[in-house]
Amino acid sequence: MQRRDFLAGSAAAAVTTTMAEAQSLADIPIIDTHVHLFDSRRPQGVPYAGSPEWAKEHNGVALPATYRAFAEPLNIVGAIELEASPWVEDNLWVLEQMETDTMFVGTVGDLEPEKPDFVELYNRFRKNPMFLGIRCGKIWGRDVTKQVDDAKFIDGLRRVADADQVMDTANPDIELMQAMVKINDKIPSLRIMLDHLPSFDPTPAQQAAYDAVLKEIHGRPNIWAKLSEIDHRTKKERGLAAHKARLDQLMDTFGEDRVVFGSDWPNSWGTATPAQIVDIARAYFATRTRAAAEKYFWKNSLAFYKWKKRAKNQPPL
Repeated sequence: MQRRDFLAGSAAAAVTTTMAEAQSLADIPIIDTHVHLFDSRRPQGVPYAGSPEWAKEHNGVALPATYRAFAEPLNIVGAIELEASPWVEDNLWVLEQMETDTMFVGTVGDLEPEKPDFVELYNRFRKNPMFLGIRCGKIWGRDVTKQVDDAKFIDGLRRVADADQVMDTANPDIELMQAMVKINDKIPSLRIMLDHLPSFDPTPAQQAAYDAVLKEIHGRPNIWAKLSEIDHRTKKERGLAAHKARLDQLMDTFGEDRVVFGSDWPNSWGTATPAQIVDIARAYFATRTRAAAEKYFWKNSLAFYKWKKRAKNQPPL
């Protein structure tokens, strides 16, 4: 046998073993902490209609029943919606959509902490137990990195922390990660979720700063990571081998207690299907312990978001 043939066979066997081990995790229930809902058929339309592929193939409509059809075969038993609109009343629209489907356990809404009406609006929406917090980042023309020294912005976030709710970020880069460290300094009790961290690929010039901010975040227990967008548009390579080193670095930073699963459906459509997203996540956690996989796929989501069980197949701690 030629050496290259032997090596190719060994690599194939390793992949087969990994996939077999990944299938052994298929019985672990999944809480998907990052999906979007919208309906461009509304008279007012929508500010966001999913990925270009989704908007074209599905007419800019993403509703609970459509998501459920993708999710149930994958053993996804619960989902958390992330705002897909800067329009205040769309927070209510999302809550109304989720009310009709018990797979959905919560939403992270869109409100601006520095605005004069924030307290009134926040108190209004958080009366609903499915309203879990707010999202701040680099989105809708806003830039959280320029807001960290705004006293009104910080006061608004402090109210979120006092209510035992959360803040998700949007569109990670080094400056955003550094801004989360500053917010953690100001409001240590605020639970912060850094979304889609695997999707940020630092350039060689950025690598030192990236490593430094991850080292700083390592010791901050209220900064968490969403290991979502593992396969992403800006990186041509697909599959676990292309991303394992990055995932290992993130796991070294956050540990098995501060990471959660997210599909980013349907923003991920055209890059990866829900089945492909679950497959790569299972393949990665097949290289770790089953206990770590259970934390990632559902237990940590409950600890971070404190969502309330709505369906019999949603696991309690």
